[in-house]
Amino acid sequence: MKISFTGPLLELKNAVPSFEESGLPPVPFNMRLMPGDCVFIDIHDISRATMLADVCSGLVPLESGSVQFMGFDWCRLNEKEVNSLRGRIGRITKRRSWPDFMPVHMAIMLQQLYHTTISQETLLFDAAVLSEEFGLPGLPMLNPNSMSAMDLHRANCVRALLGRPQLLLLEDPMRDASRELIDAFLRAITRARDYGAGVVWLASGNAMRKYYQQGVTSALRFTDNGFVTVRMG
Repeated sequence: MKISFTGPLLELKNAVPSFEESGLPPVPFNMRLMPGDCVFIDIHDISRATMLADVCSGLVPLESGSVQFMGFDWCRLNEKEVNSLRGRIGRITKRRSWPDFMPVHMAIMLQQLYHTTISQETLLFDAAVLSEEFGLPGLPMLNPNSMSAMDLHRANCVRALLGRPQLLLLEDPMRDASRELIDAFLRAITRARDYGAGVVWLASGNAMRKYYQQGVTSALRFTDNGFVTVRMG
């Protein structure tokens, strides 16, 4: 699918998620993310943050309204088009996402191998570079149950940034991270925003803004009545 768009990178227009499918309040959600923007969403329930990220990815059916990514309405796309677009999303989720039967380096590349036409050789090289950037000695070849929680945290960062994503959906990604990993991650997402990627960072309170205050372009608070704009500063 040829990708071209102008205007918002991600837009929720009176999007009412299915309560049965998501557990989210069935009220209209509105948000606009332009290329290069970073929107912080203050949300206390991380399971709801995961479902909101699913809404942005077109994984939750809507009762009404729309969710558009790169100018395309998720509900109006065929399977091939949806796969093409999802290859442009990088995500850090609190949902269990490391298969026990698969070495971590393959799990890192799996989304890009499935959704894009980037060669495995290119992905291996890029993933190795990112692994070193995030403090790993190289691309991890172990199974996830053989790696420490912190190294899996680093691998999460590699997976999210692999393939130069246009959209980053981040569920409290720096909780319990070291200062070195936080610094490396902020450099990486700033670089991504410089080439036009948009960032949606979901976390509780000031968990993200205290690290990246100057990088936030807008802030919202999740409520049972939808999003409420939070004054910056």
